[in-house]
Amino acid sequence: MTAPDLGTPASAFVAASGFTPEEMTGTKVTGTLDLGPDQHTPWGVVHGGVYCTAVESAASIGASLAVADRGQFAVGVNNSTDFLRPVTSGRLQVLAEPVQQGRTLQLWLVTLTRADDGKVVARGQVRLQNVPLPG
Repeated sequence: MTAPDLGTPASAFVAASGFTPEEMTGTKVTGTLDLGPDQHTPWGVVHGGVYCTAVESAASIGASLAVADRGQFAVGVNNSTDFLRPVTSGRLQVLAEPVQQGRTLQLWLVTLTRADDGKVVARGQVRLQNVPLPG
């Protein structure tokens, strides 16, 4: 089995989150997160799970690209995302960079900032395990 195309959403779930990756390498992932009513809680703010999805998606893409040449991909084993300010709509910039990349585990830090003023909306750390590609 070959590695999936990491430039397209892996599922309807990820597509619905509004996350679009742009630059993707084994040491950096950038992208955007477009937010609006489709991602709201009943109280009219963006659901925290959307931020967790973008954080895990960006970290997983970068971590998987880092180990693809070894016939591996990375799976999240822990996601700790902090929600710093509420958002109702708009575009966020996503930046994911590794903190540590080891033989079996990686740790990535992901920051979500408002595109219009650069204020941090959420940040998360994802611990990932490097595992063999299926098949």
